[in-house]
Amino acid sequence: MITYMFRKASRGFSPGLRCFSDLKVTEHVPESPASPHLTEQASLYVHWPYCLRRCTYCNFNKYIPKENNEDIMAKCLQRETETLLQLSQVSCITSVFFGGGTPSLAHPLTIAKILETVSKLVNFSDEAEVTLEVNPTPLGMAKLKDYHHAGVNRFSIGVQSLQDEDLKSLGRDHSSLEALQTLEEARRLRPGGVSVDIMFGRPKQTIELWRNELSELLRVCDDHVSLYQLTLERGTQLFKQVQSGQVEVPTEEMTAEMYQCARRTLQQHGFQQYEVSNFAKNNSESRHNLSYWKGKQYIGVGPGAHGRFVPFGEGVVTREARTQTLEPEVWIREVQQRGHGTRRRIQLGHVELLEEVLVMGMRMTKGINHKHWELFSPELSLHEIFGASLVVQELLQSGQLILDDRGLRCSWDGLALLDSILPVLLMELDKQFFPKAAS
Repeated sequence: MITYMFRKASRGFSPGLRCFSDLKVTEHVPESPASPHLTEQASLYVHWPYCLRRCTYCNFNKYIPKENNEDIMAKCLQRETETLLQLSQVSCITSVFFGGGTPSLAHPLTIAKILETVSKLVNFSDEAEVTLEVNPTPLGMAKLKDYHHAGVNRFSIGVQSLQDEDLKSLGRDHSSLEALQTLEEARRLRPGGVSVDIMFGRPKQTIELWRNELSELLRVCDDHVSLYQLTLERGTQLFKQVQSGQVEVPTEEMTAEMYQCARRTLQQHGFQQYEVSNFAKNNSESRHNLSYWKGKQYIGVGPGAHGRFVPFGEGVVTREARTQTLEPEVWIREVQQRGHGTRRRIQLGHVELLEEVLVMGMRMTKGINHKHWELFSPELSLHEIFGASLVVQELLQSGQLILDDRGLRCSWDGLALLDSILPVLLMELDKQFFPKAAS
């Protein structure tokens, strides 16, 4: 069972350049012509970096605030949003996602002002999906109505567990009862517009406990569930506890069975899996996250946020991978000085862009269709790249991979083995553009 594929994708997700291949780009490959379909629109990710405490397993870019500087943070988020929207020259923002950190610590007026900034600069439909991650504490629940009035139409509730002992060991600051109450209130405000995050592979968790917990969750959840495998990140408190033998986590075989158990259970309750770790019913898929997985442009605003877009405003005509400055205080200073806090920017070569499209697209159960691939690779089709490969043929014959008139995708069994399939596909992609280096 893999850990990479369960990382949360809603945080201005960065798949990492060449994360499954060490082959370096050493020769120039012409960039495909920029398609208006790909460059006129983007989604927007806004990162709120503050938390009241740090969970034992978390290594996301988050900080415990030393003082209340929300007014400055709000103004800087607005300004960077304005700067990057102008830089991208997009005409439409299709969705907005407020992640963190704990964005439900932000004042609802801060959320409203950022959305107002977007609507003043670009086409931003009233029907556009606007998601806010919510920590299910009494404070978070109390502000749901105001967030809804501010323009939020989708809530992502970080339940993580319905076991109080597990929540305590994970360092969460809510109880299972508070999670259920927050979920109920969110569903009252936005029926069909509530997602639940639930984590498996937790310390002392067994398959039977997990099965019972899923059954309990499915009695109260809405139309969207996101599964995340607990990963041990170096430097976190939980990592140190496991390394020292203080805490024991399930084996890899157990977590693999937990994943399959969850897939079967969710399917039995009417949920359709549409991505490695995401399940929905009644057409409640996350449109924002789908834009990541379909290789569309996204703009990342806030400390540590990632983005992928073409900065036409600077005369650049190829997509860039951009990362904002991590530290909030430094980021604030940079935004005040020059309008944005972009710390790193890398122009994506044609092959690097195709790699990202491949890695992200294969996360979806529908995979990558031929028409979509052609937008990024008009010169080589999926059949031309993968059809003649002997190693790909083995995956096709084993039933893990499917390449047909619809496109390229994993089977039900293959999706659980995605981390072992992707290196094969990436190597075949490299061979088409760098035959000497790959041989």
